[in-house]
Amino acid sequence: MRGHFLGCDIGGTASRFAVVDEAGALVRRGSAPGASALLGTPEDRTRLEAAFARIGASLPGPIHAAAIGLSGYDPGAFDAISAIIGPSTGIATDRLILLDDIELASRVLFAPGEGHLVSAGTGAIATHINASGTRFRIGGRGLMIDDAGSGGWIALCALRALYRKLDEDGTYGDMAPLATTLFEAVGSDDWAVIKRLVYGGDRGKIGALSLAVAKAADAGDRFSQSLLNDAGRELARLGNIMIARAGNLPVAFTGGVLTLSPAIGRTIVENLSGTALFPALDTAEGAAQLARTGFQRQSV
Repeated sequence: MRGHFLGCDIGGTASRFAVVDEAGALVRRGSAPGASALLGTPEDRTRLEAAFARIGASLPGPIHAAAIGLSGYDPGAFDAISAIIGPSTGIATDRLILLDDIELASRVLFAPGEGHLVSAGTGAIATHINASGTRFRIGGRGLMIDDAGSGGWIALCALRALYRKLDEDGTYGDMAPLATTLFEAVGSDDWAVIKRLVYGGDRGKIGALSLAVAKAADAGDRFSQSLLNDAGRELARLGNIMIARAGNLPVAFTGGVLTLSPAIGRTIVENLSGTALFPALDTAEGAAQLARTGFQRQSV
């Protein structure tokens, strides 16, 4: 008897999973807390354990194999991460494929050599897998260095502008609506609270503040509207670099940032030198299908 096949997309803001049967039919899908493959602190490990505890408790039955994409994954972390996944899901390490979330999305979207991917969620990165299977990537160096166009970048740009305005004028002035919306999302306008959030290392919490910027933009805040257009230009820049360096192929743009405002997609199209795609991507189900095709012939 065969079990099911699990696919997971583990991101800093949220995690999603899907289960398919051996015929490829979707059996179950669901969500779990955000996490990443970066296990630098006990809190990082706790978040990843919580994500897989939720996933494991939601499984419909034995899992034959799994393909899992994790934000920040490096192959050197395979043993540490599989040791977290195994007890919660019952998946043996020899039936487990681990990839970083961006490589997973690229392999779900394109056959090798057929296109480029720009992914913009909490962070932003572009990748291309060529016909020989070699991966080329740009960006994705984290909020401290870049990630321009990402949700985290949008949030930090908004905070930077608000505090500059406050320092210069003593008030938020015409940026007051943005300040109100952003600090409501945080739960406080106290600098000590903001500082702990920004420097506490939880990228997902920072990235989630981009929702407040989008809300302010929808309400007519001009700075927020301009910032979302800037994000679109930065994401188009990543696509243009990929076209210049890896070939004039279609560029797929994915990630939660694209849902913040239609203006971001429009700005990407206006500034990209090639063909922009905006696929409806279910990475978790795509990962489950990768696990199915990769391990289906093995007996349980």
